[in-house]
Amino acid sequence: MVAEPKLSNAHLQALCDIIGDTDTGLTGSEIGRCLVSCNIGDPYSGTTKRHRLFGALRAKQDADVCANGVLAFVKHVMDPVRYVGQTVEFEMRRSALNMVLAFCGVVLGEDGGLHRAKTARTVSEAEASASLLRKALVERRVHEDVLKFCGAELVADNYFHAVFEATKSVAEKLRERACLASDGGKLVDEALGLGTSGVPRLAFNTLRTESERKEHTGLMNLIKGVFGAFRNTTAHRPKIYWRMTEQDALDVLTTISLVHRRLDDAVRTHAL
Repeated sequence: MVAEPKLSNAHLQALCDIIGDTDTGLTGSEIGRCLVSCNIGDPYSGTTKRHRLFGALRAKQDADVCANGVLAFVKHVMDPVRYVGQTVEFEMRRSALNMVLAFCGVVLGEDGGLHRAKTARTVSEAEASASLLRKALVERRVHEDVLKFCGAELVADNYFHAVFEATKSVAEKLRERACLASDGGKLVDEALGLGTSGVPRLAFNTLRTESERKEHTGLMNLIKGVFGAFRNTTAHRPKIYWRMTEQDALDVLTTISLVHRRLDDAVRTHAL
């Protein structure tokens, strides 16, 4: 195995500050278990989490005369299996760690693996490596299905395809929840339309009052609007002719997140 150059104290401390953060980092017991699993001594267990980690990892790095043990510890902490059902926490921690790792020529992937990357020289370059759009979405606590369906595109900040994939995820959920096979506007009408009976396959509320029926219809039209404005456009216009800024993508994907949450809460009726 190739010996990785030792991390500077500044880089090492920055990693420890993230992993041992008081509010968002690992607990003291989790830190202890991870150190044991990676065969790293824990001589500072009585100190604050970030100082405890820094002391343990610096001692490991000095003993090894390389950063391999430290990087293996980061990889262990970010093993995706540890974050099942905690997508937001995983992405927030990964983005923060990547801001530091970018200066070391390493990037932490969605698979929890460490991969070579161009070494960042400035904060702007480090932020680009961490994918600002994904970080912003995670901070907004967008629905996990938005992140899942457009992860690869977001890593590359490919706003055009990120929006396209996210709109497809709405259609997929509609088909699954309503047991339908259609697509586009027809799918929305079949799944959410009130029709002559006044009862849709999926209902966003009890539909008992005029206000509730208007809310249901408004949400149905919002989904149609998302399909018409973004899915159909991205599907039929070349990327070069369709301008999508980071702010546009952030706003659209946040709207799609709202749609996903409302669909999750929608009730399946007995309507055919």
